[in-house]
Amino acid sequence: MAVDLSKILVVGISSRALFDLEEENAIFENEPLESYIKYKIDHENVFLKKGTAFPLIEALLKLNTLYEGEKLVEVIVMSRNSPDTGLRILNSIKHYGLDITRSAFAGGELLSPYLDAFKVNLFLSKDEDDVQYAIDNGVAAALLYDPPKDYEPDTEHIRLALDADAVIFSEESEQIYKEQGLEAFLRHETENEDEPIPPGNFMTFLEILSTIQKKFGVEKSPLKVAIVTARSYPANIRVIKTLRSKGIYLNEAFFLGGLSKDEVLKAFRPLIFFDDQDLHAGPASQHVPSGRVPYKSGSKLNQK
Repeated sequence: MAVDLSKILVVGISSRALFDLEEENAIFENEPLESYIKYKIDHENVFLKKGTAFPLIEALLKLNTLYEGEKLVEVIVMSRNSPDTGLRILNSIKHYGLDITRSAFAGGELLSPYLDAFKVNLFLSKDEDDVQYAIDNGVAAALLYDPPKDYEPDTEHIRLALDADAVIFSEESEQIYKEQGLEAFLRHETENEDEPIPPGNFMTFLEILSTIQKKFGVEKSPLKVAIVTARSYPANIRVIKTLRSKGIYLNEAFFLGGLSKDEVLKAFRPLIFFDDQDLHAGPASQHVPSGRVPYKSGSKLNQK
C-alpha cells in the first residue's frame, strides 16, 4: 500500500546516530573488510547500546501513540552496512521496541542520495560527508556528537532546542556580524525588523514541529520547542516577528547576548540541540545530546 510521506515528519537516522557503533566503526576503519563482516555476523544477536539520538527517536515515535487519527512521525534507519551485516541493527530495533519499519542499507555507498527518495525532513548522522551533502541540498541535517554522560531527559515532554542564525534562518545576518561586526549587525536587524529573515535548512523542520503542536493544541502538546541564540535586544525583535509571520509557535526563547548556552540547555534538558558552531554545540554536548549544523560548502562562513 502506498504511503504519502510528504505529509508527516520524516527523520532519516544513521545507524551510528541511533546506536553506539563506535567499536564496530573502529574495526571497519582499521581492519580488513572480512574481519568487519565476521564481527558483525558473530555479534548480530548482541543488542547494541543506545546512541546519541536514541532518546530523541524514541520520544518522537511516541507521538504516534499519543495522537489518535493519523501518523505524525516516520523514522527511516539508514546504514552503509550491507543487508546481511545490518541484521544486528534490525535485531536491536526490535529489542528496544522501536516502531521503525523502513530501512536503507547502502552497502558501503553514501546514504545522502536517498534522502529525497524517502522525503526526509531531518537527517542525523555521524558521517560528515553525508551530512554535508544533505545541507548542500537543502535538507535539515546535523553531525552528532557522542552522547553526554549522566543525561536524564524530561520524560513528560519532548523537548527540542535550536539555534537561530545559520540553522532556522539563513546565514545572511550571521555573515554581516562576522564580516562587519556587532554594530553593523544590530543596525541591519533593526532596519529590517519588519522583513522576515530568510529561511535556513531547519525552517521547514520547525514548521512541521509547529504543525504537530497545533494538532495536539499548543498548551497541551507534549512537544516543547525552544530557540537558544546569541542574539539579544534589539536583534531578537526580528526573530519573533519572523516566526509570527509564519504562524510558528515557540514554547521558550533564550536571547543570550553572547552568554554561554550550555547552562541554559542543562536547565531546559532538550532531547537534541542544534547549533552551527562547535563553540556552542561542543560544550552543550557534554550535557545534552547535540548536533552541529555545517554551513553549505560554498559559504563564506567556512573561511571564518
